[in-house]
Amino acid sequence: MGLFSAGIAAGLVLLVVSGAPAVVNVSSRHSQRLWGGGADLSVRLTASPRVAQPGQWLSYEVKVRNAGPGDAVLPVLTITMPDQVDITAVNVTSCHPGASQHEVVCPSPTDIQAGDSGAVTILGVVGTGARGPLHASARLTSEVVDGNEADNRAEVLTKVGEGADLAVRLSPAKGSAKPGERFTVRAAVRNSGPGPVRDARVYFTEHGARFLSARGARCAKRHGRLGCALRPIRSGARGTLSLVFRMPRRGSREVDTEATVYSARVGDRRPANNQARMRVSLRHG
Repeated sequence: MGLFSAGIAAGLVLLVVSGAPAVVNVSSRHSQRLWGGGADLSVRLTASPRVAQPGQWLSYEVKVRNAGPGDAVLPVLTITMPDQVDITAVNVTSCHPGASQHEVVCPSPTDIQAGDSGAVTILGVVGTGARGPLHASARLTSEVVDGNEADNRAEVLTKVGEGADLAVRLSPAKGSAKPGERFTVRAAVRNSGPGPVRDARVYFTEHGARFLSARGARCAKRHGRLGCALRPIRSGARGTLSLVFRMPRRGSREVDTEATVYSARVGDRRPANNQARMRVSLRHG
């Protein structure tokens, strides 16, 4: 997939002699378009979400266009990402890393006709220690003179939210259970961040145990994982829930339960304590 839609083959070469641009006529059809006016390139840059969150996704969309009346000869789009954002994906295969790990260069392999447009989306992860505003820029160049270069460059500043500080701890009601017996796991989620978290979620992986019921949260199993939605937790407060599992009737001697807490809307500046693990041994007799 290319940055622009398919364009014409290269037909113009722009030279600079004594500071003045000159045109080498490779194709009479192309030269007529150039004498009628150069290519008017423009670029727009937007970020989503408008307020970034530490440790969470941030995407940039770059839209480019040639308003004509002439063709743009081999245009190149250069995007400079914020230092505090790690690039994870670019949706255009012709793009490649630039002079630094935070620069993306997207050259067009063909000339771009008047009226053609395209877009690039870059996906990244905001650092957990990031502080705003995050500065990103994009610039579009071509070998043809652009009479309006003011719109060839775009910038965007993105605020970074304060984030949260969620932590989860697990504790079993007892350290062992018989085959097929029920056992209870208690999960405590604490919010040490500066603001409330209204969408805290805890995901559990049972590793052999069977989930039966929950108290203190709405829980449902999906795609092999158990997810629980907690009530809002204000800053400095704690939310608790209890889950009942059944030990396997045969198989392993112990059951591991893992839990991960996160918020979909608020980032976390200390993700190391977002996970917890506990073990219940299988007791015979």
